[in-house]
Amino acid sequence: MNFSNEQRDAVYEAIHNRRDIRRFLSTPLDETAIKRILLAGHHAPSVGFMQPWDFILVSSDSIKNELAAAADKERRALAIHFAAEGRDSKFLSLKVEGLREAPLTVCITCDPTRGGDHVLGRNSIPETDILSVACAIQNMWLAAYAEGIAMGWVSFYKKADVRRILNIPPHIDPTALLSFGYTDEYPDQPLLEKAGWAKRNSFDSLLHYDTWNNKDGSR
Repeated sequence: MNFSNEQRDAVYEAIHNRRDIRRFLSTPLDETAIKRILLAGHHAPSVGFMQPWDFILVSSDSIKNELAAAADKERRALAIHFAAEGRDSKFLSLKVEGLREAPLTVCITCDPTRGGDHVLGRNSIPETDILSVACAIQNMWLAAYAEGIAMGWVSFYKKADVRRILNIPPHIDPTALLSFGYTDEYPDQPLLEKAGWAKRNSFDSLLHYDTWNNKDGSR
């Protein structure tokens, strides 16, 4: 496989510039583009080729409102954890979901029973099923960027609420709520970095050589 320089650079552009978006336009989505994004998720690598994901496509306003209410309930509960640091007001001021605005929300799930009792690789590391779903999410994010469609990952909710709202069986994990839509606000930095909530760690500070305690590459 040989990429041209332009093709290679396009891949890295998507990796570095995709953003977690919270503000969406009501403009209807291109259904063909959405199918390509979902297929990108389905073509993610999975441990033991178990493909543990399913995709629940939510476009109903009433169901989106229920999901948004569940997310808002959890957001307010989580604010308590930041009160001791004096950051609860700032946390509550952050827009952390766009479930009501986005034309489409996809709940991507994980079925830990898929593939049977003995899935190659999962017997040793059980959480590889969730890790496989995370690969699918990243594929969808990059594909959405390539399609000019914004995506936001909503992670504030109780799984029991989402199971109830979407009629998900008890053994299925509702891993993520992913909102899709067009936007006219695509930031040049991650939203939390732009808001001063956190900053990107230094890459060099995260490198280790051969062992954890060797940080400078010396022997």
